[in-house]
Amino acid sequence: MDVLKRLEQSGIVPVVVLDDAKDAVPTARALLAGGVDVMEITFRTAAAADSIRAVSEQCPDMLVGAGTVITLAQCEQAVACGAKFIVAPGFDPEVVSWCVEHGIAVTPGCVTPTEIMAAMKLGLRVVKFFPANVYGGLTAMKSLSGPFGGIRFIPTGGVNAQSLYQMGAQQQAAPAAAGWTCACGQSGITGKFCPNCGKARPTARFCTNCGEKLSPNAKFCPNCGTKVE
Repeated sequence: MDVLKRLEQSGIVPVVVLDDAKDAVPTARALLAGGVDVMEITFRTAAAADSIRAVSEQCPDMLVGAGTVITLAQCEQAVACGAKFIVAPGFDPEVVSWCVEHGIAVTPGCVTPTEIMAAMKLGLRVVKFFPANVYGGLTAMKSLSGPFGGIRFIPTGGVNAQSLYQMGAQQQAAPAAAGWTCACGQSGITGKFCPNCGKARPTARFCTNCGEKLSPNAKFCPNCGTKVE
């Protein structure tokens, strides 16, 4: 099956940050046990390359890719270690061109018409929309889908249960890349507890209409005015 097609069918792409490569395989197996067979291991730590290699070699059922790829050297290293797809926070023509030439699925961060057109010029039809909560989220993706109807977006950043539901209902939204960031600095967490400090994921309320985060005592959404139940 095509890598991008498999990502689309997954519905969600867990963003995984690992400080120690020994945690890579247990994390991958835990995801598989939960019914998730794709994962993006980010190059935010020095353990990324070894983590990708370990998962690629020991978990054949897991489609593992590399995230936060910002240089061609990282891209080449990730692929050499077994990464089946590359995710970048921004659009780098060098990285994207290399992936296209070598038949590697790549989703660069594109949030402006200029960036999207540059990606299309290199033959891409799926891009990362990051950070989604900063650049307009679902509203922005809907607007961009007008002139760029053939483009699919993978929203990342600020994705929560409510916004995930809303984005999943939209044709322009590809699977969301999810994870939450703890106060200690650990990011890309997919479980209920931070693996670094053990703190539980903070609870929050979100607007059922637009996904805006609500204050504890809010009666109306400050973004769209929807009454809070």
